[in-house]
Amino acid sequence: MMEALLNKALRGSEQAEIYRLRQQTDQIHFENGRLKEMESKMQSGLSLRIIKDGCLGFAYTKNLLSPDDLVQQAQDSLQGQVEAPFDLPSDPPPLSLQTFDPFLFKVSNAKLVEEGRRICDFLKARVQAQVNVSLHRQNQEIELVNNRGLHQHLINSSYFVNASLLFPGSQAGIEQHHSAKGFSEFPEETLLSILSLFQQSLKELRPQPGRMKVMFFPETLYALIWRIQAAANGKNIYEKTSPLLDKKEALLFDSQITLYDDPLNDAQPQARGFDDEGIPCRRIAIIDRGVLKNFYYDLFYAGKLKKEPSGQGFKSALWGGETVAIKPRPALEYLYLQPGEHSLAELIRSIDRGILVAGVLGAHSGNILNGDFSIGLTPAIYVEKGEILGRVKEAMAAGNIYEVLKKVAALEDTAHPTYGGTFPALLLEDVNVAW
Repeated sequence: MMEALLNKALRGSEQAEIYRLRQQTDQIHFENGRLKEMESKMQSGLSLRIIKDGCLGFAYTKNLLSPDDLVQQAQDSLQGQVEAPFDLPSDPPPLSLQTFDPFLFKVSNAKLVEEGRRICDFLKARVQAQVNVSLHRQNQEIELVNNRGLHQHLINSSYFVNASLLFPGSQAGIEQHHSAKGFSEFPEETLLSILSLFQQSLKELRPQPGRMKVMFFPETLYALIWRIQAAANGKNIYEKTSPLLDKKEALLFDSQITLYDDPLNDAQPQARGFDDEGIPCRRIAIIDRGVLKNFYYDLFYAGKLKKEPSGQGFKSALWGGETVAIKPRPALEYLYLQPGEHSLAELIRSIDRGILVAGVLGAHSGNILNGDFSIGLTPAIYVEKGEILGRVKEAMAAGNIYEVLKKVAALEDTAHPTYGGTFPALLLEDVNVAW
């Protein structure tokens, strides 16, 4: 079918690319220790890009019975005169990654429910609190072909679990994640760490606000790293809206900061050998020991800037959406922040006075491109003389990443998979905190 559709598309264009997606997902949610929701869904569809006379056409469909309509819609979209400053890639050498666990979907939904109940029961037996648990598993098959000889195919699998304890009368709490390519039990050690931190933070406090040390837990670091991603994005470089335009090889942050994107890390679920345009993926350093090393591009913005595409052209969107309906854009989907040398407990003991950020609200607030942030801390856990004393309600932290990330006290020695990437906890020396 793919070859026939490609031939149809080439009758009215010079270049054509077909992206095919099949995806199976199960999600299970427990609220307050009780099963609340189970959802299983399958997604399949095609998207088509064509190039003719230097213009780009795009269309997508989930109706696989009408390929002629898809071709016609792509040809009609050429009338929008969207520039195509690139050629589609030819076939690159294959990369061998073990991205798929064939046994993940042999585990029944009943087994996943049993695992969710086990986590809830473990926590509820030890503390009086609302326990929420979410389990998510996914198999994904992607096939990409074009008329220049490219034919890429991958199947990957992923399993994610989130467990959280909420403070009384609040939507704030302590949460941690577990991820793998296949089914595995949520580690008891991680559950015990959630319990310990929760119990130490139960007391509500109102200490003096001001400038102090602030530790961002891995689950909250995306609020800072979003700003780096935006500034290094090839789109913002092309549009000259990034503050990093002339900062290549400049020392921007503390030398402890090394941030890189690595889709090839097969130790993590959903590793990729190619992006959603067929460009080979590679590890790319964005920040190396505080120094800005690279921007990142998809085919479009690499073409506009006359750069080589970096293998970060993905069908992704900040606020979700149907994958086949999204055009590729520059995106860092496999971010890693290099860990430091100290355990989380050692970092906490080193704080004379400060806040641990276990959750954030309004991470999108402030001028993201400029690096500004003003975020709610949900919760803000207060530390004095190396001991957790309780938590502060309605706390805020504000600043600019190009200032606060120049004063890094230390990073945790372990990186954890979480929203936005795989990160350790990060302790900053001097951040303005208010409540």
